[in-house]
Amino acid sequence: MTKKYPKVSLIVSTYNRPAALNLCLQSIACQLILPDEVIIGDDGSKEETRDLIRSFQETFPVPLIHVWQEDNGFRLAMSRNKAVAASHYEYIIEIDGDLILHRNFVADHLYFSRKGYYLKGGRVNLTEKFTNECCKKGRLPQINLFSNGLLRRINALHSLVLSRYFSSRYKKNKVAGLGCNMSFWKEDYIRINGYDEFFEGWGGEDYDFASRMTNSGAKRLYLKFSGIVYHLWHNDLYMQNKEKNFGYYYDKRNEKAVWAEKGINRYLK
Repeated sequence: MTKKYPKVSLIVSTYNRPAALNLCLQSIACQLILPDEVIIGDDGSKEETRDLIRSFQETFPVPLIHVWQEDNGFRLAMSRNKAVAASHYEYIIEIDGDLILHRNFVADHLYFSRKGYYLKGGRVNLTEKFTNECCKKGRLPQINLFSNGLLRRINALHSLVLSRYFSSRYKKNKVAGLGCNMSFWKEDYIRINGYDEFFEGWGGEDYDFASRMTNSGAKRLYLKFSGIVYHLWHNDLYMQNKEKNFGYYYDKRNEKAVWAEKGINRYLK
């Protein structure tokens, strides 16, 4: 019996990096299975990003929605909540706008989707040189396991057989999130009130989200050798609140918190 896949909203987080977003959107349009809609959660980008999105909207194969908020510091948690609140479908795949997606990325997330679980994927980091070349050309590169410019090349191996084996075994005792490559049921997201908007500046919001998702009863599957994304190089920025953020995360983890005190309920009708 063929599995019936849920309808899916793909959430893309971005901030003032149109050259990377250009490649990301090209890779989404080339997916083996397209999402039912794409929502760009924009944390205050300038006009160049808005113009880029408008140019894609003219020919994009699925609805492409731009959810922008004022630039008032690094507020990724808030941006993700607003994007999910604007979504129309039951399953959410979440990525960052500095990724190039493997052609099977959406198909892999849907293949492993099941009620009561959320999925966490990894990423293949690209070198600074290769990243700069890709962004300068502005055309979607054909990346595979043997391409130059890949770090930790083994993560670029695509195998559903291996992925099925590792999905419930790999790092099974480690609760961690990676917001640039994650998927979940929208109802589970709302149940924990989404991301906690206490988190501003870099770090902690993904760990907190995954911890609360686990505390709510959801189990995690790890997409090793599937759900592959290629991460464009960048400097680490916006780390001024790291200690504050992780201190808050550790407190909430020790409390076994489920509900985000300041979350998506602020934007739901």
